[in-house]
Amino acid sequence: MKAFTYERAASPAQAVAAAARVPGARFIAGGTNLLDLMKLEIETPAHLIDVNGLGFDKIEGTPDNGLRIGALVRNTDLAANERVRRDYAVLSRALLAGASAQLRNKATTAGNLLQRTRCPYFYDTYQACNKRQPGSGCAAIGGVSRQHAVIGASDACIATHPSDMAVAMRALDASIETMRPDGARRTIPIADFHKLPGTTPNVETALQPGELITAVQLPSPVGGRHVYRKVRDRASYAFALVSVAAIVQRDGSGRVALGGVAHKPWRVEAAERELPRGARATTDALLADARPTAQNAFKVTLVERALDAVLTDARS
Repeated sequence: MKAFTYERAASPAQAVAAAARVPGARFIAGGTNLLDLMKLEIETPAHLIDVNGLGFDKIEGTPDNGLRIGALVRNTDLAANERVRRDYAVLSRALLAGASAQLRNKATTAGNLLQRTRCPYFYDTYQACNKRQPGSGCAAIGGVSRQHAVIGASDACIATHPSDMAVAMRALDASIETMRPDGARRTIPIADFHKLPGTTPNVETALQPGELITAVQLPSPVGGRHVYRKVRDRASYAFALVSVAAIVQRDGSGRVALGGVAHKPWRVEAAERELPRGARATTDALLADARPTAQNAFKVTLVERALDAVLTDARS
Protein backbone atom coordinates (compact mmCIF):
# COMPACT_ATOMS: atom_id res chain seq x y z
CA MET A 1 0.00 0.00 0.00
CA LYS A 2 1.32 3.42 -0.93
CA ALA A 3 1.62 6.15 1.70
CA PHE A 4 -1.27 8.60 2.03
CA THR A 5 -2.41 11.44 4.26
CA TYR A 6 -5.67 11.41 6.22
CA GLU A 7 -8.19 13.83 7.65
CA ARG A 8 -11.58 13.52 9.30
CA ALA A 9 -14.09 15.94 7.79
CA ALA A 10 -16.27 17.88 10.24
CA SER A 11 -18.84 19.03 7.65
CA PRO A 12 -19.85 18.26 4.07
CA ALA A 13 -18.41 21.59 2.96
CA GLN A 14 -15.09 20.73 4.57
CA ALA A 15 -15.09 17.30 2.92
CA VAL A 16 -15.62 18.59 -0.63
CA ALA A 17 -13.19 21.47 -0.08
CA ALA A 18 -10.51 18.98 0.96
CA ALA A 19 -11.22 16.88 -2.13
CA ALA A 20 -10.78 19.95 -4.32
CA ARG A 21 -7.62 21.01 -2.49
CA VAL A 22 -5.69 17.72 -2.70
CA PRO A 23 -5.32 16.08 -6.13
CA GLY A 24 -6.02 12.35 -5.93
CA ALA A 25 -8.07 12.59 -2.73
CA ARG A 26 -10.76 10.00 -2.01
CA PHE A 27 -13.64 9.87 0.45
CA ILE A 28 -13.74 6.88 2.81
CA ALA A 29 -16.52 5.56 5.07
CA GLY A 30 -16.84 1.78 5.44
CA GLY A 31 -13.85 1.15 3.19
CA THR A 32 -14.89 -2.43 2.42
CA ASN A 33 -13.88 -2.09 -1.24
CA LEU A 34 -11.47 0.85 -1.27
CA LEU A 35 -9.08 -0.54 1.33
CA ASP A 36 -8.78 -3.85 -0.51
CA LEU A 37 -7.94 -2.00 -3.71
CA MET A 38 -5.40 0.16 -1.90
CA LYS A 39 -3.64 -2.93 -0.57
CA LEU A 40 -3.28 -4.19 -4.13
CA GLU A 41 -2.21 -0.70 -5.30
CA ILE A 42 -5.06 -0.62 -7.79
CA GLU A 43 -6.32 2.47 -5.96
CA THR A 44 -3.53 4.82 -4.83
CA PRO A 45 -5.19 7.89 -3.30
CA ALA A 46 -2.80 10.56 -2.05
CA HIS A 47 -5.25 11.64 0.62
CA LEU A 48 -8.20 10.02 2.41
CA ILE A 49 -11.10 12.11 3.70
CA ASP A 50 -13.08 10.30 6.41
CA VAL A 51 -16.77 11.23 6.04
CA ASN A 52 -18.17 9.03 8.81
CA GLY A 53 -18.89 12.01 11.06
CA LEU A 54 -21.07 13.95 8.62
CA GLY A 55 -24.41 12.71 9.94
CA PHE A 56 -25.59 11.10 6.70
CA ASP A 57 -26.80 8.04 8.60
CA LYS A 58 -30.55 8.67 8.76
CA ILE A 59 -33.49 7.10 6.92
CA GLU A 60 -36.31 9.65 6.66
CA GLY A 61 -39.63 10.06 4.91
CA THR A 62 -40.02 12.74 2.24
CA PRO A 63 -42.98 15.09 1.62
CA ASP A 64 -44.07 13.05 -1.42
CA ASN A 65 -44.26 9.84 0.66
CA GLY A 66 -40.88 8.66 -0.57
CA LEU A 67 -37.78 7.81 1.42
CA ARG A 68 -34.46 9.59 1.82
CA ILE A 69 -31.55 7.31 2.70
CA GLY A 70 -28.40 8.94 4.00
CA ALA A 71 -25.18 8.07 2.18
CA LEU A 72 -23.70 6.59 5.37
CA VAL A 73 -26.60 4.30 6.27
CA ARG A 74 -25.10 0.84 6.72
CA ASN A 75 -26.43 -1.95 4.52
CA THR A 76 -27.59 -3.94 7.55
CA ASP A 77 -29.60 -1.03 8.92
CA LEU A 78 -31.15 -0.28 5.55
CA ALA A 79 -32.21 -3.88 4.98
CA ALA A 80 -33.76 -4.06 8.47
CA ASN A 81 -35.59 -0.73 8.33
CA GLU A 82 -39.34 -1.25 8.86
CA ARG A 83 -40.38 1.13 6.08
CA VAL A 84 -37.92 -0.40 3.60
CA ARG A 85 -39.10 -3.91 4.41
CA ARG A 86 -42.75 -2.91 4.02
CA ASP A 87 -42.71 -0.51 1.05
CA TYR A 88 -39.44 -1.26 -0.78
CA ALA A 89 -39.05 -4.97 -0.11
CA VAL A 90 -37.05 -5.63 -3.27
CA LEU A 91 -34.31 -3.38 -1.83
CA SER A 92 -34.22 -5.18 1.51
CA ARG A 93 -34.04 -8.56 -0.23
CA ALA A 94 -31.28 -7.43 -2.56
CA LEU A 95 -29.18 -6.14 0.33
CA LEU A 96 -29.54 -9.39 2.25
CA ALA A 97 -28.39 -11.30 -0.83
CA GLY A 98 -25.13 -9.36 -0.91
CA ALA A 99 -21.78 -10.04 0.74
CA SER A 100 -21.78 -11.31 4.35
CA ALA A 101 -23.33 -10.03 7.57
CA GLN A 102 -19.96 -8.67 8.69
CA LEU A 103 -19.52 -6.66 5.49
CA ARG A 104 -23.12 -5.43 5.51
CA ASN A 105 -22.55 -4.10 9.03
CA LYS A 106 -19.76 -1.89 7.68
CA ALA A 107 -20.68 -1.13 4.06
CA THR A 108 -22.57 2.10 3.34
CA THR A 109 -25.26 3.06 0.86
CA ALA A 110 -22.96 5.37 -1.12
CA GLY A 111 -20.08 2.91 -1.01
CA ASN A 112 -22.29 0.14 -2.35
CA LEU A 113 -23.21 2.27 -5.37
CA LEU A 114 -19.55 3.10 -5.96
CA GLN A 115 -18.01 -0.34 -5.55
CA ARG A 116 -15.81 -1.36 -8.43
CA THR A 117 -15.97 -4.43 -10.62
CA ARG A 118 -14.80 -7.81 -9.35
CA CYS A 119 -13.35 -8.73 -12.75
CA PRO A 120 -10.27 -10.87 -11.99
CA TYR A 121 -8.28 -9.09 -14.70
CA PHE A 122 -8.99 -5.77 -12.99
CA TYR A 123 -7.63 -7.19 -9.73
CA ASP A 124 -4.54 -8.75 -11.34
CA THR A 125 -2.09 -5.90 -11.87
CA TYR A 126 -0.03 -8.05 -14.24
CA GLN A 127 -2.93 -8.20 -16.69
CA ALA A 128 -4.05 -5.56 -19.18
CA CYS A 129 -7.11 -3.63 -18.01
CA ASN A 130 -8.46 -0.42 -19.52
CA LYS A 131 -10.47 0.21 -16.37
CA ARG A 132 -7.37 0.12 -14.17
CA GLN A 133 -4.90 1.54 -16.71
CA PRO A 134 -6.60 3.28 -19.64
CA GLY A 135 -5.19 2.28 -23.01
CA SER A 136 -3.56 -0.93 -21.80
CA GLY A 137 -6.17 -3.26 -23.35
CA CYS A 138 -8.68 -5.74 -21.94
CA ALA A 139 -7.32 -9.17 -21.03
CA ALA A 140 -10.86 -10.42 -20.35
CA ILE A 141 -11.63 -10.19 -24.08
CA GLY A 142 -10.31 -13.46 -25.36
CA GLY A 143 -9.66 -14.63 -21.79
CA VAL A 144 -11.84 -16.35 -19.20
CA SER A 145 -15.14 -14.49 -19.58
CA ARG A 146 -17.72 -16.67 -17.83
CA GLN A 147 -18.57 -13.97 -15.26
CA HIS A 148 -18.55 -11.08 -17.69
CA ALA A 149 -21.07 -8.84 -19.46
CA VAL A 150 -23.36 -10.07 -22.22
CA ILE A 151 -24.81 -6.66 -23.07
CA GLY A 152 -23.74 -3.03 -22.95
CA ALA A 153 -20.06 -3.97 -23.19
CA SER A 154 -17.52 -2.53 -25.64
CA ASP A 155 -14.24 -3.38 -27.31
CA ALA A 156 -12.54 -1.71 -24.35
CA CYS A 157 -14.23 -3.53 -21.43
CA ILE A 158 -16.62 -6.43 -20.74
CA ALA A 159 -16.72 -6.13 -16.92
CA THR A 160 -19.94 -6.22 -14.89
CA HIS A 161 -21.09 -4.08 -11.98
CA PRO A 162 -21.12 -6.14 -8.76
CA SER A 163 -23.80 -4.42 -6.65
CA ASP A 164 -27.05 -6.15 -5.65
CA MET A 165 -28.41 -3.01 -4.00
CA ALA A 166 -27.98 -0.91 -7.13
CA VAL A 167 -30.06 -3.36 -9.19
CA ALA A 168 -32.99 -3.00 -6.79
CA MET A 169 -32.58 0.78 -6.71
CA ARG A 170 -32.68 0.85 -10.51
CA ALA A 171 -36.00 -0.99 -10.41
CA LEU A 172 -37.25 1.53 -7.84
CA ASP A 173 -36.18 4.60 -9.89
CA ALA A 174 -33.93 5.94 -7.14
CA SER A 175 -32.02 9.20 -7.47
CA ILE A 176 -28.66 10.18 -5.98
CA GLU A 177 -28.15 13.49 -4.18
CA THR A 178 -24.66 14.99 -4.23
CA MET A 179 -22.58 18.01 -3.27
CA ARG A 180 -19.93 19.35 -5.64
CA PRO A 181 -16.61 20.88 -4.57
CA ASP A 182 -18.06 24.37 -5.15
CA GLY A 183 -20.88 23.60 -2.72
CA ALA A 184 -23.55 23.24 -5.42
CA ARG A 185 -25.99 20.36 -5.01
CA ARG A 186 -27.55 18.21 -7.68
CA THR A 187 -29.71 15.11 -8.09
CA ILE A 188 -28.77 12.34 -10.53
CA PRO A 189 -31.33 9.72 -11.62
CA ILE A 190 -29.86 6.28 -11.04
CA ALA A 191 -30.50 5.48 -14.71
CA ASP A 192 -27.83 8.10 -15.52
CA PHE A 193 -25.53 7.49 -12.58
CA HIS A 194 -23.59 4.41 -13.73
CA LYS A 195 -21.88 4.61 -17.14
CA LEU A 196 -21.46 2.02 -19.87
CA PRO A 197 -17.79 1.44 -20.75
CA GLY A 198 -17.59 2.78 -24.31
CA THR A 199 -14.01 3.87 -24.90
CA THR A 200 -13.55 5.10 -21.30
CA PRO A 201 -14.33 2.21 -18.93
CA ASN A 202 -12.32 3.96 -16.21
CA VAL A 203 -15.14 6.56 -16.02
CA GLU A 204 -17.68 4.54 -14.08
CA THR A 205 -20.19 7.09 -12.79
CA ALA A 206 -21.57 10.55 -13.53
CA LEU A 207 -19.79 11.99 -10.49
CA GLN A 208 -17.33 14.80 -11.07
CA PRO A 209 -13.94 14.75 -9.30
CA GLY A 210 -14.45 15.58 -5.62
CA GLU A 211 -18.26 15.26 -5.78
CA LEU A 212 -19.71 13.72 -2.62
CA ILE A 213 -22.83 11.53 -2.42
CA THR A 214 -25.01 12.76 0.44
CA ALA A 215 -28.16 10.65 0.09
CA VAL A 216 -30.26 8.39 -2.09
CA GLN A 217 -33.91 9.23 -2.56
CA LEU A 218 -36.64 6.71 -3.37
CA PRO A 219 -39.95 7.93 -4.85
CA SER A 220 -43.29 6.98 -3.35
CA PRO A 221 -43.76 3.20 -3.06
CA VAL A 222 -44.73 1.05 -6.00
CA GLY A 223 -47.31 -1.53 -5.03
CA GLY A 224 -47.20 -5.11 -6.22
CA ARG A 225 -45.07 -8.12 -5.41
CA HIS A 226 -41.37 -7.35 -4.82
CA VAL A 227 -38.96 -10.17 -5.67
CA TYR A 228 -35.17 -10.39 -5.85
CA ARG A 229 -33.54 -13.54 -7.19
CA LYS A 230 -29.77 -13.98 -7.34
CA VAL A 231 -28.14 -16.87 -9.21
CA ARG A 232 -24.53 -17.49 -8.18
CA ASP A 233 -21.94 -20.22 -7.94
CA ARG A 234 -22.38 -20.72 -4.20
CA ALA A 235 -25.11 -19.89 -1.73
CA SER A 236 -23.37 -16.98 0.01
CA TYR A 237 -20.51 -14.51 -0.28
CA ALA A 238 -20.53 -14.67 -4.08
CA PHE A 239 -21.35 -12.18 -6.79
CA ALA A 240 -24.23 -12.74 -9.19
CA LEU A 241 -23.93 -14.59 -12.43
CA VAL A 242 -27.41 -13.19 -13.01
CA SER A 243 -29.78 -11.37 -10.67
CA VAL A 244 -33.34 -10.16 -11.20
CA ALA A 245 -35.08 -7.37 -9.27
CA ALA A 246 -38.77 -7.29 -10.14
CA ILE A 247 -41.93 -5.53 -9.02
CA VAL A 248 -44.93 -7.32 -10.47
CA GLN A 249 -48.57 -6.17 -10.41
CA ARG A 250 -51.66 -8.38 -10.34
CA ASP A 251 -52.24 -7.87 -14.07
CA GLY A 252 -48.72 -9.08 -14.86
CA SER A 253 -47.28 -5.65 -15.63
CA GLY A 254 -44.35 -4.33 -13.67
CA ARG A 255 -40.68 -3.45 -13.62
CA VAL A 256 -37.55 -5.54 -13.94
CA ALA A 257 -33.83 -4.79 -13.61
CA LEU A 258 -30.95 -7.21 -14.09
CA GLY A 259 -27.58 -7.61 -12.40
CA GLY A 260 -24.55 -9.61 -13.46
CA VAL A 261 -25.08 -8.98 -17.18
CA ALA A 262 -23.74 -5.48 -17.84
CA HIS A 263 -21.40 -2.74 -16.75
CA LYS A 264 -24.32 -1.16 -14.86
CA PRO A 265 -27.67 -2.35 -13.47
CA TRP A 266 -29.58 -3.23 -16.63
CA ARG A 267 -33.12 -2.02 -17.16
CA VAL A 268 -34.94 -1.38 -20.43
CA GLU A 269 -38.28 0.22 -19.64
CA ALA A 270 -39.67 -0.54 -23.10
CA ALA A 271 -39.04 -4.25 -22.51
CA GLU A 272 -41.33 -4.19 -19.47
CA ARG A 273 -44.34 -4.02 -21.77
CA GLU A 274 -43.61 -7.67 -22.51
CA LEU A 275 -43.91 -8.83 -18.88
CA PRO A 276 -47.56 -9.96 -19.20
CA ARG A 277 -46.46 -12.19 -22.10
CA GLY A 278 -43.92 -13.97 -19.93
CA ALA A 279 -40.20 -14.46 -19.37
CA ARG A 280 -39.23 -15.42 -22.93
CA ALA A 281 -40.69 -12.31 -24.55
CA THR A 282 -39.34 -10.05 -21.82
CA THR A 283 -35.84 -11.53 -22.00
CA ASP A 284 -35.80 -11.19 -25.78
CA ALA A 285 -36.58 -7.49 -25.38
CA LEU A 286 -34.22 -6.91 -22.44
CA LEU A 287 -31.26 -8.58 -24.14
CA ALA A 288 -32.07 -7.79 -27.77
CA ASP A 289 -28.55 -6.44 -28.37
CA ALA A 290 -26.69 -9.06 -26.35
CA ARG A 291 -23.20 -9.94 -27.52
CA PRO A 292 -22.16 -12.82 -25.24
CA THR A 293 -18.90 -14.70 -25.50
CA ALA A 294 -18.79 -18.44 -26.04
CA GLN A 295 -18.13 -18.83 -22.30
CA ASN A 296 -21.02 -16.73 -20.99
CA ALA A 297 -23.73 -17.25 -23.60
CA PHE A 298 -25.52 -19.35 -20.96
CA LYS A 299 -26.37 -16.11 -19.14
CA VAL A 300 -29.04 -15.27 -21.72
CA THR A 301 -30.86 -18.51 -20.95
CA LEU A 302 -30.19 -18.04 -17.25
CA VAL A 303 -31.86 -14.61 -17.32
CA GLU A 304 -34.95 -16.14 -18.91
CA ARG A 305 -35.14 -18.94 -16.37
CA ALA A 306 -34.50 -16.67 -13.40
CA LEU A 307 -37.12 -14.20 -14.63
CA ASP A 308 -39.59 -17.03 -15.18
CA ALA A 309 -39.05 -18.15 -11.57
CA VAL A 310 -39.51 -14.57 -10.36
CA LEU A 311 -42.77 -14.14 -12.29
CA THR A 312 -44.06 -17.47 -11.03
CA ASP A 313 -43.21 -16.47 -7.48
CA ALA A 314 -44.79 -13.04 -7.88
CA ARG A 315 -48.05 -14.45 -9.19
CA SER A 316 -48.37 -17.24 -6.63
